[in-house]
Amino acid sequence: MRNTPFTAALRSEWLKVRTTPSLMGGLSAVLIATVGVGVLVTAFLGDAESDNPGFEPVSFSFFGLNFGQVAVICFGVLAVAGEYGHGTIRLSLTAVPRRETFHGAKLAAVGGLALAVGLPAGLAAVAVGQMLLGEHGAGLGDPGVLRAGFGCGIYLALLALLSAGTATAVRSTAVAVGLLVPPAFLISPVVGEEAWFLPDRAGQQVLHPVPEGPLDAWGGMAVMAAWTVAALCAGLAVLRRRDA
Repeated sequence: MRNTPFTAALRSEWLKVRTTPSLMGGLSAVLIATVGVGVLVTAFLGDAESDNPGFEPVSFSFFGLNFGQVAVICFGVLAVAGEYGHGTIRLSLTAVPRRETFHGAKLAAVGGLALAVGLPAGLAAVAVGQMLLGEHGAGLGDPGVLRAGFGCGIYLALLALLSAGTATAVRSTAVAVGLLVPPAFLISPVVGEEAWFLPDRAGQQVLHPVPEGPLDAWGGMAVMAAWTVAALCAGLAVLRRRDA
């Protein structure tokens, strides 16, 4: 790979993640929660839940994503806000004075690593989940099943980027987490389909073979992508205007 300012900055960001236990732990938690919790819930509750009207085996196998998305939010936030909290952002911007290059390298590292973990997590969750459900499960070749697995990985990558953009804008771990976690656990589950415009509700439409609400699978992902772009632009605007 040609040694350009961007590639040098990208290597630096990868090194930061690899040498920061909290970030590596966050990535590991994404995989463990998304697959592990989903498998446990499916194994112990799958047969009982399958008797309920409206049971959807594919989305049920993603139960662990409820916890995996919190882990990926923390990863995205800490990858950015951790530097402000520890004061290392000054060193980073001294090494990479061009803010756009620094921001782009940070996002490439965060989004790329989240995607690298999210894709196998999503595919493993749906594959193992359907196997455990047996006759109540769907086949991997059925419509929307593999799409859900790949979509889970894309969803986690976008959520990591949304979190990084938000953290860049607010420069605080607590504020960023406080803005991002409650909607996923409180607003969306309570409001239901009426919250179709929120990023988590919209992005998770891809997990349903037959999406719920006004958005289809990729329409929902587009809405989430729009939220992500807005957060990234807001973060870049703040990064340009304010000192470290």
